[in-house]
Amino acid sequence: MNGFDIVMVIAIILFARLGVRLVTRYIQMKKDNKDISDSKDP
Repeated sequence: MNGFDIVMVIAIILFARLGVRLVTRYIQMKKDNKDISDSKDP
């Protein structure tokens, strides 16, 4: 059971890092699209 707990902790950490990376990339894309649309409209 101890080894299983270690594997679960590692999996949770990896999924958390992936989620943070996806959220930050989504926010950056949204911000870039807003900047592009703002610069197109004079």
